[in-house]
Amino acid sequence: MAKEIPSHADRTRSSRRDSGDSASFAELIQNIVSDLQGLVRSEIQLAKTELKEDATQTGRASSLLVGGMVLAFYAVGFLLLTAVYALATAMSDWLAALIVGVVVAVVAGILAMLGYQRIKQVNLMPEQTVETVREDVEWVKQQTR
Repeated sequence: MAKEIPSHADRTRSSRRDSGDSASFAELIQNIVSDLQGLVRSEIQLAKTELKEDATQTGRASSLLVGGMVLAFYAVGFLLLTAVYALATAMSDWLAALIVGVVVAVVAGILAMLGYQRIKQVNLMPEQTVETVREDVEWVKQQTR
């Protein structure tokens, strides 16, 4: 679950002193530039956090997919071994190899499907970052009016 990181605008609103009419134009510009720098830093940190969490989920789902691929590779080996047994020996040897090959192929297919479904469920859009950027843009618009 993503950590709830307050936006820079929220922190600035709560800590901003009442500048009133006593603040010069240069001080106001300096405050805006400072706020924007802090805002950009906060948004970058939030995006990094969200993308790291999504990458972790993708890695876990990919491990299932890789597991399915490895088992599929072994299934091909067993199926090829079945063909060898079918040509070389009596019915019982190749039938046993065929059964093993089919079972491994089924397991590989199930693992691959599970991994693929989990990868499709991962959302790589940093939604919290997008939302806080929208809020911050609105806040900047209101501050410049």
